[in-house]
Amino acid sequence: MNYDLSWMLDSALELPEAQHAILVSADGLLMARSKDVGRDHADTVAAAMSGMQSLSRTVADFCHGGAPVNRPQWRQTLVEFDHGWVFLISAGEGAYLAVSASPDVDMAEISFRMQQLVGQLGKALTSPPRDRADIQS
Repeated sequence: MNYDLSWMLDSALELPEAQHAILVSADGLLMARSKDVGRDHADTVAAAMSGMQSLSRTVADFCHGGAPVNRPQWRQTLVEFDHGWVFLISAGEGAYLAVSASPDVDMAEISFRMQQLVGQLGKALTSPPRDRADIQS
């Protein structure tokens, strides 16, 4: 991907108490990051988020009674820390959106905002950037 989606991630952080956002590929590569996240830190977190998502999918049967038939679909991973939360959701095929927030964030609102952003990102990820020749015609 050769175009910048960071501005879209920054718009998701307009919610009070939301802190950082990254867009991650399924194989753990950083696709985009909000402006206040350094590149090295974002790369590390991206790899961790990919692993966290994989672990979450693996334990799906734990909430379903252990039967592998009709395995429940993974929707979201939420991790709580002393100083906040990390939310991780699917952002389309092969991509995940992670957002960090303070302990006082409105959890329902941030989940809703993340889903809205995923809708916007989905359009951006499936639509190739316009060629400069297309723009000038």
